[in-house]
Amino acid sequence: MKQIAVTDDGAVSSGIDPRQSRAQALRHAVTALSEAGIDGGANDARFLLLHVLGITPTELALSGTVPIGEQGALRLGDAMRRRLAGEPVARILGEWEFWGLPFVLNAATLVPRPDTETVVDAALALHPTRDRPLRLLDLGTGSGCILVSLLSEWKQGFGVGLDRSHEALACARTNARINGVGRRAAFLAGDWCSALGKPFDIVLSNPPYIPSATISTLSKEVRCHDPRGALDGGEDGLAAYRRIVTEVRGAAGGCALLTPDGALVFEIGHDQAEDVLRIGRQAGFARGSVRHDLAGHARVVTLSGLLPTANDDRR
Repeated sequence: MKQIAVTDDGAVSSGIDPRQSRAQALRHAVTALSEAGIDGGANDARFLLLHVLGITPTELALSGTVPIGEQGALRLGDAMRRRLAGEPVARILGEWEFWGLPFVLNAATLVPRPDTETVVDAALALHPTRDRPLRLLDLGTGSGCILVSLLSEWKQGFGVGLDRSHEALACARTNARINGVGRRAAFLAGDWCSALGKPFDIVLSNPPYIPSATISTLSKEVRCHDPRGALDGGEDGLAAYRRIVTEVRGAAGGCALLTPDGALVFEIGHDQAEDVLRIGRQAGFARGSVRHDLAGHARVVTLSGLLPTANDDRR
């Protein structure tokens, strides 16, 4: 399959003979993506083939000689057209794996990235025992991947996911349900944490942290397919961090949203650790630490030791 063509009536011509075997169709797809210069083309082709045929890797291995069929050829051709146009595989599939769990996606949610699993690691390290009835708050929850993953580990925990997008919240609720934590999770519409009052043991967020002027330089897969509101962190990329620490701190006479021994866990951009630590110190967090992802980049800042004020009522 050297090329994916579109006919005059808009139909996709996959270039695949429906009589071709599944294995032959996979080889064609791998060749097309590789020749287009798409990194990881072999894995992408495999994901797409399995998805459009609705089979498992084991089924593909055992039935590679089965003809792909007319519908399989058309569906694979359509999926390949989208991938060659720059649409990420996860968007085509409408789902992705995170922390070993399945997550459905929609246009209002980011695709969960392996780097973000560092946030889950950092949170779990705060309370290594898994039987504590912790209260969690996930700000800008998106697909709910962080909150749902943590609730799958802390079986006695309860979590609240907050997001401005009702479409994202619907997605997060679905993910909580399909991963068996729906009864221990609540999802609310709101702008950061201004509408909340009761303190939490851990507040987590993977906020927008890309400087506004930098977004146009991002890869096509990101700038054209990820929701801008989940990317744009303002002029310096730090606007969300300032807003969150202020609200968690309990500004304007409000109550702090952390228990006395609570922690705030942020995902950060690779060069933002010192800035976010400074923001935390200025807000009254006595302790801050940095956790690195598997590539060695600073990926998570944890703030704790929030010094109380006269307005605090953290019981």
